[in-house]
Amino acid sequence: MLIWMWIFHSGYLRDYLSVCVMLFPFSLQDTTAYPYQFQDDPYLSPRTSVEFKLFSLSQESGRSAAKYFINNYPKFFTKDFAEPHIPCLMPETVSLCLEEVSEEALKERISLRKVTAAADMYDQLLQAGTEVSLETTHDLLDLICLYGDRDPVQDGEPETEDMEESGEEPKKRKGRVRRASDIIKSTWKQNNNAERIFNLLPERDTHCYSALIRGTVLHGAYEKAFSLYTDMQNNRLSADIHIFNALIAAAPEVRDKYQEKWDVINDLLKQMSQQKVQPNLMTFNCVLKALRRCGSLGKSQALQTLSEMKALQIAPSLASYSHILAIFYKPASAGQGNTDVLQEVIAELAGTSFTCQDPDDVLFFINAMRICLDNKDLELGYQIQSLVEVGENWRLLGDSFQQSVYYGRFFNLLCLMEHIDVVFKWYRRLIPSVYYPNPQGLRDLLQALDTDNRLDLLPTIWKDICTLGHDNKSDLVEELLALMARDGHSHEVQESFAACALDIKRVYDENRGKPSLEWSNSSLSHVASLLLRANKTQHAWDVLQLFKAKNRVPHEELLGEFLSACHRDGSPQKAVELVHLSTAFCLSATPNLAKRALAEFDLTEEQSYATWNDRGKHSSRISSE
Repeated sequence: MLIWMWIFHSGYLRDYLSVCVMLFPFSLQDTTAYPYQFQDDPYLSPRTSVEFKLFSLSQESGRSAAKYFINNYPKFFTKDFAEPHIPCLMPETVSLCLEEVSEEALKERISLRKVTAAADMYDQLLQAGTEVSLETTHDLLDLICLYGDRDPVQDGEPETEDMEESGEEPKKRKGRVRRASDIIKSTWKQNNNAERIFNLLPERDTHCYSALIRGTVLHGAYEKAFSLYTDMQNNRLSADIHIFNALIAAAPEVRDKYQEKWDVINDLLKQMSQQKVQPNLMTFNCVLKALRRCGSLGKSQALQTLSEMKALQIAPSLASYSHILAIFYKPASAGQGNTDVLQEVIAELAGTSFTCQDPDDVLFFINAMRICLDNKDLELGYQIQSLVEVGENWRLLGDSFQQSVYYGRFFNLLCLMEHIDVVFKWYRRLIPSVYYPNPQGLRDLLQALDTDNRLDLLPTIWKDICTLGHDNKSDLVEELLALMARDGHSHEVQESFAACALDIKRVYDENRGKPSLEWSNSSLSHVASLLLRANKTQHAWDVLQLFKAKNRVPHEELLGEFLSACHRDGSPQKAVELVHLSTAFCLSATPNLAKRALAEFDLTEEQSYATWNDRGKHSSRISSE
């Protein structure tokens, strides 16, 4: 910063544009840096996907714990040092202040999301003969229906309450913090507080029905939702947009046949028109999502629904297009080679910056990249990635797991279709700033190196495998060894391969407190072969001794390579020991090895006798068998 001040005041950069031009490179993303969320804490610098998940959960757990203590013990956090005042850093009011029976106390319990306490206060007001305003009753029904008549768990507080469900065994999740998705997973209990309060109301308006219908759909009581809607119609009440959206979402759950599902949806849309209820974006998204479960019928109706949206000047969201893609591209029918619909969608969205309007918006990019991978369409994959880089569209990739899946599919597509130099460009750009490859992603990279004949880069990939924490994956390590040992290379490459093989041997041998690798015939053979090609005979001989120690049997070709290395190094004693080792393993190559040793080496009388003896032992074993 001092350098920039000196440059500016020295007169080198006087105009504003020049300063901006000079500072622009520093505003670009640092592809070698860890994700931004970890940059404030040097102890949270993840190197692997497992560490990324662990550190992310650690951060969130710490925030939840801090929030829990601040909110539940506000008397210890009374000093406000911030100027100006920052409300979010101060304790929130989470304890009840009003104990008397009053509507204000009921409102307080509703605002603090005290579901059980709010229902009890409502009962006390009714027993005292106090009339509760309709607006407060609406808020109470909304609260109870949202949480399924259960108190939400505060941040940082473990769930200890049994999930009592009617007709099912209670499910206990001891010691687990409840997630937001648990709200959706819980079921609707018959005659709960929401239904009881609803039945006690002298007059029920549309909002009361709306709260119960949305609550029953949210918690899986779909038949109950349509029953409430029928009751509302009998009472000559008009439904609001939220009721129709919930019922459309529930329509596929109450019918089995595709045509019957669409008939229910179409009937609801007609009733919307009759009641002059204007559809919104969520209405059409619910229709498109329901059409995903209508088989081939969904394709014809989906395009018609999309046209209707545009006719009403309702701009589709990413969720709308995600549902369209799901209708036209089923995962089971991958490889059909037709991406016309996706190409039209991407052409329409090109250069557009989006904001999240639907929870399903985060599914668009991941599904679009899956289609590109299934159809091997690299150009379309680049267009999708360009769309992700527009504005802050990257925020719509979803959570860390969804981002990993998206970039994994994109990287897989690159490894399959792109030149290796371009693959490495993206490899260095994505890792570790936004993507931690899993073993499959690294295997895709190994296959790309093999396809483009760039196996000289394998030692570099091995270092990344160690850094990413995948050096304990036996399949991945053995595939790397197989590629290095398959063909011969120049002296420099063989030297680098041998150094890599020794490092892999170290990983096999050491105990690091995590699942370790087990030597196999192929892994021992590959390591020994790589060391022999680099003239590291003594290291290779040490590996050969591991065959017996690990109860493994060497390949005959490997023993031939060892004998050639002994001849090259002028080591007749090693050749004799090799023949003896082959005899111990009862290998069929023993006579040929003994014959070569006698012919190619200047053996002493004692060494010749030992070699003939080993050859005779093998022949006697064969004859006895």
